[in-house]
Amino acid sequence: MAHGNVRGWWKCAGTVLVLGAFAGIFLNIAATHGTETYDVVIANGRVMDPESGLDAVQNVSIRAGKIVAISREPLQGKKTIEAKGLVVAPGFIDMHEHGQEPRNYQFQAHDGVTTSLELEGGTADIDRWYAAREGKSLINYGASIGHIPVRRNILSRTYSELGFGEKLNPAELAVQDAAAHRPATPAELIQLKEALDRGFRAGALAEGMGINYTPGATHWEIVEAFRVAAKYGASVHVHLRYAGGKEPETGLSALEEVIAAAAATGAPLHVVHITSMGLKYTPQLISMVEGAEKRGLDVTTECYPYTAGSTYLESAVFDPGWQEKQEITFHDVQWAETGERLTAETFEKYRKQGGVVVIHSIPEEAARTAIANPVVMIASDGMPITGPKVHPRGQGTFSRVLGHYVREEKTLDLMTALRKMTLMPAQRLEKRAPIFKDKGRIRVGADADITVFDPNRVIDKATYEEPLQYSEGIQFVLVNGVAVVNDGRLVDGVFPGRGARAPILQ
Repeated sequence: MAHGNVRGWWKCAGTVLVLGAFAGIFLNIAATHGTETYDVVIANGRVMDPESGLDAVQNVSIRAGKIVAISREPLQGKKTIEAKGLVVAPGFIDMHEHGQEPRNYQFQAHDGVTTSLELEGGTADIDRWYAAREGKSLINYGASIGHIPVRRNILSRTYSELGFGEKLNPAELAVQDAAAHRPATPAELIQLKEALDRGFRAGALAEGMGINYTPGATHWEIVEAFRVAAKYGASVHVHLRYAGGKEPETGLSALEEVIAAAAATGAPLHVVHITSMGLKYTPQLISMVEGAEKRGLDVTTECYPYTAGSTYLESAVFDPGWQEKQEITFHDVQWAETGERLTAETFEKYRKQGGVVVIHSIPEEAARTAIANPVVMIASDGMPITGPKVHPRGQGTFSRVLGHYVREEKTLDLMTALRKMTLMPAQRLEKRAPIFKDKGRIRVGADADITVFDPNRVIDKATYEEPLQYSEGIQFVLVNGVAVVNDGRLVDGVFPGRGARAPILQ
């Protein structure tokens, strides 16, 4: 591929190389032979690449899972996808999806997601987690080494390989709850750090941390966990210690804790779902993230486009005092299996049983503020599908941003939205995991993870009342060059998803 400030046509050995300028940046187009046939050609689409600023009608060709040519000139393919009137964008990278199962992947593919990552909760066994999905996944997948499951395994002696949100019986819940609420002993802290270290050596993408779920973890334990991540240049994806509207237990003080840990250790920090942490203080939390970044700290954040959160009712999030802290009532909490709003009686019943709830607590203005801010990435925080009334965010996040907030509300422009879904997540992870240098972009040499959608029609269909509905307007989704959504419908029997993993160390 040619480089440099070159204009016009350069003909060499029958090869034509086209170079164009977009937004002051020259786009290098791979050499193509007029008679060459590619595996797949996406023809006549509006190609949008947040990295180069390209926004023009082009043809994109794919071979062996990679983008090999981008051209105004027609290209020949064994298969041609006609994309006239459609946007051709990098496949969406969801850094926060707890439902890492085939059915969740189907909904995510319909929402334009090509890479689904469990980075907040993570897993305690990286090798086993990846092996369980190899050759069986519709879309790409990846995980962090999780402070929550690692800590639980060590402090409760329940050595499970599973990650955040596994189904436990009441006795196991009690053991887990006791472990979550007590500090680690010095010996346990050593074991915890060793387990995190093993996870990174096995190729974990990041370190997941949910301090709200482990209230017994001391400030020093958090610093020490950050220190392990810093050793590997890995980002720490943190669910803050507090989410509330009353001092001193607010998202503001919780954010101070992890910014201090990042500053003290040098570990990159990523704050998950900032709206459900900040609630009415969301603008202030975003301001703190921006300020830390401007002063040289590596701090990023994300949000989802909804006014409700979701988690497990048995978790420490619902310890006594939760109503006052979150400024909500029983009625604001919805049981996922039935959709019913809780009462004092049903709260106690279901908390002992354990299960997923939807929490209606985020101000609409907080959600809109975060979605509009160019430094805040988009991530779903999707939940495992445990019932008919599970939160809709795992099924509709990306289409909701594109349809509702870009087209209908004009809260942000299309290129900014795409950047928040594609390039920014890839850049967050690529230092630790170089595989992401070829994701989140439409350029020659990038992975052919591509989402093609109708900007005039794309919209989420999943609602709180009927959450298990596919998004509309996502017409084609390619994962490593293989179509998993074709003309708006899932393709049966294909499993092109690959593990997105950091280098494995001996």
